[in-house]
Amino acid sequence: MAKLEGLHDLFLEQLKDMYDSEKQIIKALPKMIKEAENAQLKRALEEHLEETRGHVERLERVFESVESKARGQHCPGMEGIIDEGKELLEKDAEPAVRDAGIIASAQRVEHYEMAAYGTLIAYAKDMGHREATTLLQQTLKEEEAADRKLTEISRSVNTDAMQPVGAH
Repeated sequence: MAKLEGLHDLFLEQLKDMYDSEKQIIKALPKMIKEAENAQLKRALEEHLEETRGHVERLERVFESVESKARGQHCPGMEGIIDEGKELLEKDAEPAVRDAGIIASAQRVEHYEMAAYGTLIAYAKDMGHREATTLLQQTLKEEEAADRKLTEISRSVNTDAMQPVGAH
């Protein structure tokens, strides 16, 4: 393992972590989409899958802007969050309850990403990496918007999940 000599090294470590995280999300989202029952939730997850592909491309541009090769470094934190979501999908649940759980899992992912991108932005600003800062801010805004959309969808999904079976 390479020694972290300064903020730039730490920035690159965190960037590699997010590059891997985004790729893990791209692999996990199709199963969540398939399991989601609520049309609005399905659509939001599909849109976010496309956005996430864009996040990977944007991260590649960030690496390029700091003259580094784009590559990932396994992110066990994201793996754990995704594994929790997979466990939920394996449970026998009413569709609305499953959808509420999918939203909870997706929001955990979003909050992890928002924290990581916020840190990357702070590092990029501190080091004067203007292009990287701008690119990372674009992604952070998309993650925040996805989180807000999930919260909005959860209002109706959670109401449905509270109803006794057959009472819809």
